[in-house]
Amino acid sequence: MAKRFVLIGGSYGIGNELASRLASDGNDVSVLSRTAGDLANIAGIDHITFDALTDSIPKFDGPVDGLAYLPGTINLKPFHRLTDTDFQNDLNVSLFGAVSAIRSLLPNLKESDSSSVVLFSTVAVKIGMPFHASVAASKGAIEGLTRSLAAEFAPDIRVNCIAPSLTETSLAEKLLNTEQKKELAVERHPMKRVGTVDDIASVAAFLLTGQSSWITGQVIHVDGGMSAIK
Repeated sequence: MAKRFVLIGGSYGIGNELASRLASDGNDVSVLSRTAGDLANIAGIDHITFDALTDSIPKFDGPVDGLAYLPGTINLKPFHRLTDTDFQNDLNVSLFGAVSAIRSLLPNLKESDSSSVVLFSTVAVKIGMPFHASVAASKGAIEGLTRSLAAEFAPDIRVNCIAPSLTETSLAEKLLNTEQKKELAVERHPMKRVGTVDDIASVAAFLLTGQSSWITGQVIHVDGGMSAIK
Protein backbone atom coordinates (compact mmCIF):
# COMPACT_ATOMS: atom_id res chain seq x y z
CA MET A 1 0.00 0.00 0.00
CA ALA A 2 1.29 3.44 -0.94
CA LYS A 3 2.35 5.70 1.90
CA ARG A 4 2.29 9.48 2.11
CA PHE A 5 5.44 11.41 2.91
CA VAL A 6 6.13 15.11 3.40
CA LEU A 7 9.64 16.46 2.93
CA ILE A 8 10.55 19.98 4.01
CA GLY A 9 13.37 20.88 1.65
CA GLY A 10 14.20 18.48 -1.13
CA SER A 11 14.68 20.15 -4.48
CA TYR A 12 18.35 19.23 -4.63
CA GLY A 13 20.93 16.97 -3.01
CA ILE A 14 19.87 14.62 -0.21
CA GLY A 15 16.24 15.71 -0.26
CA ASN A 16 15.96 15.22 -3.99
CA GLU A 17 17.41 11.73 -3.78
CA LEU A 18 15.16 10.87 -0.84
CA ALA A 19 12.05 12.12 -2.65
CA SER A 20 13.01 10.15 -5.75
CA ARG A 21 13.51 6.95 -3.76
CA LEU A 22 10.18 7.26 -1.97
CA ALA A 23 8.29 8.11 -5.16
CA SER A 24 9.90 5.28 -7.14
CA ASP A 25 8.45 2.83 -4.61
CA GLY A 26 4.96 4.06 -5.48
CA ASN A 27 4.45 6.43 -2.55
CA ASP A 28 2.88 9.88 -2.61
CA VAL A 29 5.52 12.49 -1.85
CA SER A 30 4.98 16.19 -1.16
CA VAL A 31 8.09 18.36 -1.19
CA LEU A 32 7.94 21.84 0.34
CA SER A 33 10.83 24.00 -0.85
CA ARG A 34 11.59 27.34 -2.45
CA THR A 35 12.01 25.92 -5.97
CA ALA A 36 11.08 22.69 -7.70
CA GLY A 37 14.66 22.27 -8.89
CA ASP A 38 15.41 18.74 -10.06
CA LEU A 39 12.02 17.43 -8.92
CA ALA A 40 10.03 18.93 -11.76
CA ASN A 41 9.93 15.83 -13.96
CA ILE A 42 9.65 13.07 -11.35
CA ALA A 43 6.31 11.25 -11.26
CA GLY A 44 4.58 10.92 -7.91
CA ILE A 45 6.06 14.09 -6.40
CA ASP A 46 3.95 17.14 -5.61
CA HIS A 47 6.03 20.29 -5.19
CA ILE A 48 4.72 23.12 -3.00
CA THR A 49 6.55 26.44 -2.99
CA PHE A 50 7.65 27.09 0.57
CA ASP A 51 10.28 29.00 2.54
CA ALA A 52 11.07 27.49 5.93
CA LEU A 53 11.96 30.90 7.40
CA THR A 54 8.88 32.84 6.33
CA ASP A 55 6.01 30.54 5.36
CA SER A 56 3.55 28.53 7.42
CA ILE A 57 3.19 24.81 6.73
CA PRO A 58 0.12 24.30 4.54
CA LYS A 59 -2.74 22.16 5.78
CA PHE A 60 -2.83 18.52 4.72
CA ASP A 61 -5.90 16.30 4.75
CA GLY A 62 -5.67 12.74 5.97
CA PRO A 63 -2.78 10.73 7.37
CA VAL A 64 0.89 11.49 6.79
CA ASP A 65 3.10 8.44 7.25
CA GLY A 66 6.44 10.20 7.34
CA LEU A 67 7.96 13.66 7.73
CA ALA A 68 11.57 14.59 6.98
CA TYR A 69 12.88 18.04 7.81
CA LEU A 70 16.01 18.71 5.75
CA PRO A 71 16.93 22.45 5.81
CA GLY A 72 20.25 23.36 7.37
CA THR A 73 23.21 25.72 7.15
CA ILE A 74 26.97 25.54 7.00
CA ASN A 75 27.80 28.81 8.72
CA LEU A 76 31.45 28.27 9.62
CA LYS A 77 33.23 31.19 11.30
CA PRO A 78 35.63 31.78 14.18
CA PHE A 79 33.62 32.29 17.36
CA HIS A 80 34.68 35.95 17.70
CA ARG A 81 33.12 36.67 14.31
CA LEU A 82 29.79 34.99 15.03
CA THR A 83 27.03 37.46 15.86
CA ASP A 84 23.82 36.93 17.76
CA THR A 85 22.12 37.09 14.37
CA ASP A 86 24.23 34.17 13.13
CA PHE A 87 23.17 32.02 16.08
CA GLN A 88 19.53 33.08 15.72
CA ASN A 89 19.46 32.37 11.98
CA ASP A 90 20.88 28.89 12.47
CA LEU A 91 18.35 28.18 15.21
CA ASN A 92 15.53 29.48 13.01
CA VAL A 93 16.49 27.22 10.11
CA SER A 94 17.41 24.08 12.01
CA LEU A 95 15.36 24.08 15.21
CA PHE A 96 12.37 26.37 14.99
CA GLY A 97 11.63 25.34 11.40
CA ALA A 98 11.57 21.71 12.48
CA VAL A 99 9.39 22.48 15.50
CA SER A 100 6.91 24.33 13.29
CA ALA A 101 6.76 21.48 10.76
CA ILE A 102 6.23 18.79 13.40
CA ARG A 103 3.63 20.85 15.25
CA SER A 104 1.68 21.55 12.05
CA LEU A 105 1.70 17.95 10.81
CA LEU A 106 1.27 16.23 14.17
CA PRO A 107 -2.48 15.63 13.69
CA ASN A 108 -1.77 14.01 10.32
CA LEU A 109 1.05 11.90 11.72
CA LYS A 110 -1.28 10.70 14.47
CA GLU A 111 -3.80 9.57 11.83
CA SER A 112 -1.29 7.10 10.40
CA ASP A 113 -1.10 3.55 11.74
CA SER A 114 2.69 3.90 11.99
CA SER A 115 4.39 7.20 11.27
CA SER A 116 7.95 8.44 11.41
CA VAL A 117 9.80 11.74 11.71
CA VAL A 118 13.38 12.12 10.49
CA LEU A 119 15.50 15.13 11.46
CA PHE A 120 19.08 16.05 10.58
CA SER A 121 22.04 16.93 12.77
CA THR A 122 25.79 16.91 12.07
CA VAL A 123 28.83 14.95 13.22
CA ALA A 124 30.11 18.27 14.65
CA VAL A 125 27.72 17.90 17.60
CA LYS A 126 29.51 14.79 18.84
CA ILE A 127 33.02 15.83 17.79
CA GLY A 128 34.23 19.30 18.72
CA MET A 129 35.25 21.07 15.52
CA PRO A 130 36.64 24.59 15.23
CA PHE A 131 34.43 27.22 13.58
CA HIS A 132 31.27 25.12 14.08
CA ALA A 133 29.91 26.84 17.23
CA SER A 134 26.70 28.17 15.70
CA VAL A 135 25.96 25.14 13.52
CA ALA A 136 26.73 22.64 16.29
CA ALA A 137 24.64 24.57 18.83
CA SER A 138 21.56 24.56 16.61
CA LYS A 139 21.97 20.93 15.58
CA GLY A 140 22.64 19.92 19.18
CA ALA A 141 19.20 21.29 19.94
CA ILE A 142 17.80 19.04 17.20
CA GLU A 143 19.34 15.97 18.85
CA GLY A 144 17.73 16.90 22.15
CA LEU A 145 14.40 17.47 20.41
CA THR A 146 14.68 14.07 18.73
CA ARG A 147 15.05 12.17 21.98
CA SER A 148 12.40 14.15 23.82
CA LEU A 149 9.76 13.78 21.11
CA ALA A 150 10.60 10.11 20.60
CA ALA A 151 9.81 9.52 24.27
CA GLU A 152 6.66 11.63 24.18
CA PHE A 153 5.24 10.25 20.93
CA ALA A 154 6.02 6.54 21.44
CA PRO A 155 4.64 4.11 20.47
CA ASP A 156 2.59 5.82 17.77
CA ILE A 157 5.18 8.06 16.10
CA ARG A 158 8.87 7.27 15.76
CA VAL A 159 11.39 10.12 15.81
CA ASN A 160 15.01 9.68 14.72
CA CYS A 161 17.88 11.86 13.59
CA ILE A 162 20.70 11.44 11.06
CA ALA A 163 24.05 13.06 11.81
CA PRO A 164 26.15 13.12 8.63
CA SER A 165 29.69 14.24 8.09
CA LEU A 166 30.74 16.25 5.03
CA THR A 167 28.61 15.23 2.05
CA GLU A 168 28.89 16.19 -1.61
CA THR A 169 25.98 18.62 -1.93
CA SER A 170 25.59 22.18 -3.16
CA LEU A 171 25.51 23.34 0.46
CA ALA A 172 29.02 21.97 0.99
CA GLU A 173 30.39 23.11 -2.35
CA LYS A 174 32.72 25.73 -0.87
CA LEU A 175 34.32 23.07 1.33
CA LEU A 176 35.06 20.77 -1.60
CA ASN A 177 35.73 23.15 -4.49
CA THR A 178 39.42 22.34 -4.93
CA GLU A 179 41.34 19.08 -5.19
CA GLN A 180 43.34 20.02 -2.10
CA LYS A 181 40.19 20.52 -0.04
CA LYS A 182 38.78 17.21 -1.27
CA GLU A 183 41.97 15.34 -0.41
CA LEU A 184 42.04 16.82 3.10
CA ALA A 185 38.37 15.94 3.62
CA VAL A 186 38.92 12.39 2.42
CA GLU A 187 41.85 11.86 4.78
CA ARG A 188 39.82 12.97 7.81
CA HIS A 189 37.40 10.07 7.35
CA PRO A 190 38.32 6.48 8.22
CA MET A 191 36.45 5.30 5.12
CA LYS A 192 38.70 7.59 3.02
CA ARG A 193 35.97 9.38 1.16
CA VAL A 194 33.32 12.02 1.80
CA GLY A 195 29.64 11.19 1.85
CA THR A 196 27.28 11.08 -1.10
CA VAL A 197 23.59 11.94 -1.28
CA ASP A 198 22.91 8.21 -1.75
CA ASP A 199 24.63 7.42 1.56
CA ILE A 200 22.38 9.76 3.50
CA ALA A 201 19.12 9.37 1.56
CA SER A 202 19.19 5.58 1.85
CA VAL A 203 19.29 5.80 5.65
CA ALA A 204 16.57 8.47 5.69
CA ALA A 205 14.32 6.30 3.52
CA PHE A 206 14.93 3.35 5.85
CA LEU A 207 13.99 5.41 8.90
CA LEU A 208 10.84 6.79 7.27
CA THR A 209 9.44 3.40 6.32
CA GLY A 210 8.21 0.38 8.21
CA GLN A 211 11.57 -1.34 7.74
CA SER A 212 12.73 0.55 10.83
CA SER A 213 9.60 -0.02 12.90
CA TRP A 214 11.54 -0.83 16.11
CA ILE A 215 13.89 2.15 15.96
CA THR A 216 13.14 5.44 17.69
CA GLY A 217 14.98 8.10 19.67
CA GLN A 218 18.24 7.44 17.83
CA VAL A 219 20.89 9.78 16.44
CA ILE A 220 22.42 7.74 13.64
CA HIS A 221 25.88 8.79 12.53
CA VAL A 222 26.34 8.38 8.78
CA ASP A 223 29.81 9.86 8.75
CA GLY A 224 32.35 7.44 7.30
CA GLY A 225 33.35 6.38 10.79
CA MET A 226 34.53 9.85 11.84
CA SER A 227 32.59 9.96 15.12
CA ALA A 228 33.58 6.48 16.29
CA ILE A 229 37.00 5.38 15.07
CA LYS A 230 40.39 6.74 14.07
